[in-house]
Amino acid sequence: MSKKKPADVVVVGSIGIDTIKTPWEKRESILGGSASFACAAASFFAKVGMVGVVGSDFPADYRALYKKFGLDLEGLQTMEGETFRWTGVYEKNMDNRRTICTELNVFASFMPVLPPSYLDAEFIFLANISPSLQLHVLSQAKKPRFVMADTMDLWINTARDDLLKVIGRVDLLTLNESEARHLTGKSSLVKASRVLLEMGPRYVIIKKGEHGSILFSHAGMFLMPAFPLEDVKDPTGAGDSFAGGFIGALSASGRITEHAIRRAMLYGSVVASFGVEDFSLDRLATLSRKQIQQRADLLREMMRLR
Repeated sequence: MSKKKPADVVVVGSIGIDTIKTPWEKRESILGGSASFACAAASFFAKVGMVGVVGSDFPADYRALYKKFGLDLEGLQTMEGETFRWTGVYEKNMDNRRTICTELNVFASFMPVLPPSYLDAEFIFLANISPSLQLHVLSQAKKPRFVMADTMDLWINTARDDLLKVIGRVDLLTLNESEARHLTGKSSLVKASRVLLEMGPRYVIIKKGEHGSILFSHAGMFLMPAFPLEDVKDPTGAGDSFAGGFIGALSASGRITEHAIRRAMLYGSVVASFGVEDFSLDRLATLSRKQIQQRADLLREMMRLR
């Protein structure tokens, strides 16, 4: 029997069933979670292994959708009980949102385990989960070439010590601008980036929503705009789609250089722009690699100084 091909990229994060209300539409019981968006986005570029947990109520259609993206589900745990559920409402600007209800369910006892075929993965994305769980994943991985981690205000407030340990062990930290200010105490993102880089990572990407993202490294600063859209139907998971597209594209490049990092940001931005055009993974499920490349070329042309 031939040995199973290892995953190129491993994503560890949440899997949820969401109810989302925008000023124009409401969708109930749709697939969500950081691992769902990141894995789907990365799958356009690399073989992806998913690590997460779902309950016994997880719909078979959603599991089939994961397989449609070609995801390796060996790391997907199924526990007796209900899947993590989240309900949120977006304001008219489609940027601000309110959490109405969070039910952790089986996610409350989630302990990520890397299957044997994931242990040698060269690229790992630690999505927004508890820093203690992120550290647990890092203790299992053998020698990854590149580890990327996301975080949020909750962990900055409640698990700062573990979070700092994570930051000191990863190659790239990604967080939004308010989280960067909160974690460092600096109002200037440039000053905040210096503090973050001193914590250990080689790269920091600060996400700015519809205004794109900024890469900071010891080599300098790089601005990546978001692709301009006429309509946004559901911004949920945009940051995770960006991260997944980024690490998938970086893995496919075979290199970890400043140029490769910047190029991967382009693809992350493009995949995220497609994801927000519909609810859940609906738009990504119909997306082709050719469409991604066409939009990447268009965005690159928009940025060219004539």
